[in-house]
Amino acid sequence: MEIVSIISLWFIPILIGFILLYGTFKRVPTYESFVEGGKEGIKIAFSIIPFLVGMLVAISIFRASGALDYFMNLVRPFLEAIGVPAEIAPLALIRPISGNAALGMTSDLIAAHGPDSFVGRLAAVLQGSTDTTFYVLTVYFGAVGIKKMGDALKVGLLADLVGIIAAIVVVVLVF
Repeated sequence: MEIVSIISLWFIPILIGFILLYGTFKRVPTYESFVEGGKEGIKIAFSIIPFLVGMLVAISIFRASGALDYFMNLVRPFLEAIGVPAEIAPLALIRPISGNAALGMTSDLIAAHGPDSFVGRLAAVLQGSTDTTFYVLTVYFGAVGIKKMGDALKVGLLADLVGIIAAIVVVVLVF
């Protein structure tokens, strides 16, 4: 077994052990702190569920209504004119909304076109270059009660747009 495999196998258990020993040395009640953290985690999970369900329902309605197909047909001529495969548009549109839906689309694109194809590489780079902006705003901002999220939405969507453009430029230049 090579050294990197050994380190990666033992890193997390050693880190947890170190934290527990350090906390005990500093006289922090480590087990009680762990249990309190678990209680807070459960409370947060329950507070997130309504927002998560709402987001998943909205995504399902968007896809089932045919709005995604309509959008695809609308942007296809423009994308083909600038040399971007139209198959990437749904991924670029869904990625800011849902990471799971985007991962499914990425998997489908890679299965259909191959991992070494232009579309497969672009899908993979796009998946890693953007974030689930609407999901983050809806779930996390909603869980902590933040109501005014307009500026965060603008910045998040701008970052997603920059990520999409950067992914296209990098894949075109590198591959």
